Amino acid sequence: MRRTDLSVINNSLKWGVWLYFILLIFEGALRKWVLPGLATPLLVVRDPIAIWLIYTSWNKNLLTLNFFIISMAFVTFLSVCFSLIFGHGNLSVAIYGARILVIHFPLMFVIGKIFYREDVEKMGRILLLIAIPMAILIGLQFYSPQSAWVNRGVGGNMEGAGFSGAMGYFRPPGTFSFTIGNVMFFNFVSCFVLYFWITEAKINKLVLIGSTIALIASIPLSISRTLLFSVAIVLLFSLISVVSKPKFLLRMILSIIVLTLLILVLSETTIMQTSMGAFTNRFENASTGEGGVGSSLFNRFFGAMIDALVNTNDVPFFGYGIGMGTNVGAMLITGKAQFLFAEWEWLRIVGEMGFVLGVLIILIRFSFCSFIFFKSLKFLKKGDLLPWLLLGSGLVIIIQGQWAQPTILGFSTLIGGLILASSQSINNSFKLNQNKK
Repeated sequence: MRRTDLSVINNSLKWGVWLYFILLIFEGALRKWVLPGLATPLLVVRDPIAIWLIYTSWNKNLLTLNFFIISMAFVTFLSVCFSLIFGHGNLSVAIYGARILVIHFPLMFVIGKIFYREDVEKMGRILLLIAIPMAILIGLQFYSPQSAWVNRGVGGNMEGAGFSGAMGYFRPPGTFSFTIGNVMFFNFVSCFVLYFWITEAKINKLVLIGSTIALIASIPLSISRTLLFSVAIVLLFSLISVVSKPKFLLRMILSIIVLTLLILVLSETTIMQTSMGAFTNRFENASTGEGGVGSSLFNRFFGAMIDALVNTNDVPFFGYGIGMGTNVGAMLITGKAQFLFAEWEWLRIVGEMGFVLGVLIILIRFSFCSFIFFKSLKFLKKGDLLPWLLLGSGLVIIIQGQWAQPTILGFSTLIGGLILASSQSINNSFKLNQNKK
C-alpha cells in the first residue's frame, strides 16, 4: 500500500479518535439535556467508535498484537466462559463486562499507532479551550439549586445530578453524567496546563491563562478531594521533570509565580471565597472522619487494593461472573443499579473473576503501566516532558481506576493512548506495516 493511501486511512482513523474524545466530553450533556430519552443506550455510545477503530486498524495492518492485548483477551475469554458456567450465567452481563477489556483497552494501542505528537498537542490546545466554558458551567451548577436546568440529571432527572458536598452545596458534574467526569476532565487539563507553561510548545497565551484560571477555580468549585490529589500528582511529576532536567527550571519558576498570583487574585473574589469555604469544610470533615489526611490518602489509593489481595476469601474461585460488579450488570441481574459486592476497582475485578484471573488482570494493567512509565522516563531524559506529564495524569486511573464507570474508562483509554502517541512525531513515525501488493 502506498504512503498516500495509508495517510488517507490514517486521517480517517484520526477523526474517529477525535469523535471518541468529543463524545467522552459531551456524552453526559446528551444524556442529561439533549437526548434524555436515550440516556441508557448513550451510556455505550463510544463503543461502536472504538470497535470501528480497532477493526479498521486491524484490517489495514495498522494494529499488531502484543503481549498486553493477547493476555488481556485470553484472560477475559476464560472469565466469560467461567461466568456462564459457574457464575451468573447471563450472556448480556458477561459481554458488557468483557467489552471493557477487549474493546477499550486495545484502543489505547490504536490511538498510540495513528496519533502523532502533533495530534496530541492539538488535542491539548482544544482541551484547554474547552476548560474555560467548563469552569463557567460548574460555577453555575455550584451556585444553582439542584432543580435548575444546568443541574438536571441523567434522563432529565429533576432531582439533579450534583452529589452531596458541604455547607449545603453540591459537587457539580459539568457536562458529564456524574461529578467524577468533572474530576477526570480537570485532572486531564492540568497536565496540558503545566506542559504549555513549562515548555515552548505553541499555544495562544490568552487561552493558556484562561485555562489556568479555570483549573484553579475548578478545584474548590468541584468540592472534590480526588481532584486536588490528582492535580497534586501531576504537579509532582512536573517537579520531578525539573529535577531531572534543570533546563526547565526557569520556566517552572515562572509557572509557579503565575499560578501563585492567580490564586491570590481569585481568592479575593466572593465567588471563590464561598466555594473555598465549602471545599475546606468538606476536606476537614472527610479527613477527620477517615483519621486525617495521611490516613485518607492511604485508604483512598491503597486500602481497597490491599483488601482485594488479602480479604477476598469468601469470593468463589471462579468469581461471581464478569460484568456483575458494574451498575449495568447489576441492573440486568437484579433490576436495580447498584454495587453488588464492591465499588473499588481491584475488589470488583477479583469479585467478578475470582482471585487467580482477577490478579492476572491487575498484573496486566500494572505491567502496562510499568511499560509506559519507563517509556515516558526515557523521553523525559531526552528533555521531552509530554509523555511524562500525561503519565502523571493517567497512571493512577490506568492502574486502579474504576473502569466499570464509563467516563473513567474513557479517560483512562484516551490518556493511555496519548501517552503512547506522544512519543511519535509525524516526521519519524511513518512505520506502518505494508500490505502485500
